[in-house]
Amino acid sequence: MSHILIIEDEAVIRQALRRLFLRRGYRVDEADSIEQASQDPRLRNYDLVLCDLRLPGAPGTAIIPLVPDTPVLIMTSYASVRSAVDSMKRGAVDYISKPLDHDELLSLVERILGESRRQQQPAPTPLDNTQSAPIGDMIGNCSAMIELGNRIRKVAPTDTTVLILGESGTGKELVARALHQQSHRRNATLVSVNCASIPEQLIESELFGHTEGAFSGATNSHTGVIESANNATLFLDEIGELPLTAQARLLRVLQNGEIRRVGSEHPIQVDIRLLAATHRDLKQLVQEGHFRSDLYFRLRVVELTLPPLRERGGDIAQLAAFMLNKVCAQLDRPPMKLTQSALDCILAYPWPGNIRELENAMERAVILSDGNEITADLLAIEGPGEQPGTALERPIDGDLSLEEYFRRFVLEHQDTTTETELAKRLGISRKALWEKRQRLGIPRPKGGN
Repeated sequence: MSHILIIEDEAVIRQALRRLFLRRGYRVDEADSIEQASQDPRLRNYDLVLCDLRLPGAPGTAIIPLVPDTPVLIMTSYASVRSAVDSMKRGAVDYISKPLDHDELLSLVERILGESRRQQQPAPTPLDNTQSAPIGDMIGNCSAMIELGNRIRKVAPTDTTVLILGESGTGKELVARALHQQSHRRNATLVSVNCASIPEQLIESELFGHTEGAFSGATNSHTGVIESANNATLFLDEIGELPLTAQARLLRVLQNGEIRRVGSEHPIQVDIRLLAATHRDLKQLVQEGHFRSDLYFRLRVVELTLPPLRERGGDIAQLAAFMLNKVCAQLDRPPMKLTQSALDCILAYPWPGNIRELENAMERAVILSDGNEITADLLAIEGPGEQPGTALERPIDGDLSLEEYFRRFVLEHQDTTTETELAKRLGISRKALWEKRQRLGIPRPKGGN
């Protein structure tokens, strides 16, 4: 199993991460500073270094030149998004914001380790445009996925703006990564930003930057993510959540290739390739006045649509087997197989949460299994509309559905509880809380955090 080095000066966080990775079967070592890590004789033998950006003594980026052949994942806070992007330009493979979502962290670590393993393997024969095999990390041979792969191969070498559409959990970020990896910018950074995860009052500053004194608390100038992504690829996930003022600024980027920091009248030229994604109906948002029509038409030069899992036919069984093997490897379990009843159940279920829900179901089944087979009852997907693996408890009132319980609980507590605390009390991740809000039409209160 892969060997991870954690560099974090806060002992509580460091030990929590150690326990998290040990439970997943990883080997783990730790250090509280770059100085301590540099004295480790095995420093260049780790498969991944997870390092905090702000450390006593030297910053986290100082570890990058010490481990030139090892991927480095930087941990940072919202206030340091620009610094995190800068660290990627220095050689970090990616970054993740604090407070850490453990599910997101584990998924990111596995992706990084998987990419590292593939890079160490002999390069395959390049695919030409006539082939219909899956592309990048995507799996599937249904007609919709074949067509998607062929369109990715055609548009990836260009600098054309691409709008990626699909329900939550269908894998829109995988499409963005495939576009980047097949482009002439592949040796630069793919900068990914989830527009929904940044508080509305901070989003313009984070995306476009600000000057000193631009607003209360702006004691220093700040370089935005878009400026930091110059000469690279920028992926804006959940672009439908951008406020109108930020939409106007983004339109200027697409029209003129320039940005203006908040508080500045001086334009800054940037060269980016923009990829955007959403699960929302942008046409409807335009009609409702929540999304600019001119920006919409600028974004949809090329549209790529990911099919929902329920429409992918035979791909579902292939994906289920892949996810099962993946989870077994993550949990250090021997290979397992699906019984026919489990497979029948998987093929009959509509998968409202798509691939993400399928992976959660497999993880739950593997954890609960006492043998080498996954049976239908372990999947726990019999009830229509219920998502397996969810930690939401059933309400005492038997006539109250899970969705009604979720709605009531959120509305009763959202004004006095942060989003992080609310998600914790519901037993789900903050991202899952946001997705449920979107699906059920429960907006986050203005100024919520």
